[in-house]
Amino acid sequence: MKILSILFLLPVIALTLSCQGQSGVQKLSADNFEKKLASTADKIVLDVRTADEFKDGHLAKATMIDYYSSDFKNQVNQLDKTKPVFVYCAGGVRSGKASSILTQLGFKEVYDLQGGFNAWTAARKPVER
Repeated sequence: MKILSILFLLPVIALTLSCQGQSGVQKLSADNFEKKLASTADKIVLDVRTADEFKDGHLAKATMIDYYSSDFKNQVNQLDKTKPVFVYCAGGVRSGKASSILTQLGFKEVYDLQGGFNAWTAARKPVER
């Protein structure tokens, strides 16, 4: 009976681990996002909010590419795929979708700010205007 259970569970475990490895996206809390940003030298900080949202405040050295833009995919495809990408939006929905697009386009290291800019500001993290 134990052998049957193990034989059943092995493919399930292997599939679960392979799916996690393929995503390339790590969702990080504001604190962990900030720490990872600080410890990563050559990176892209990607703000996927609208221009109006961006001008009201953004993370330091952020590049804004509006997720709602009709050529969003083409614009992000021009970024350096060898660099880690730190992506965020207002609340986490757009950045989650953008992160999926980034991995589909071949970005290997993507960090998604959990809770977005709202979580960042609620944690009193630094903002540029």
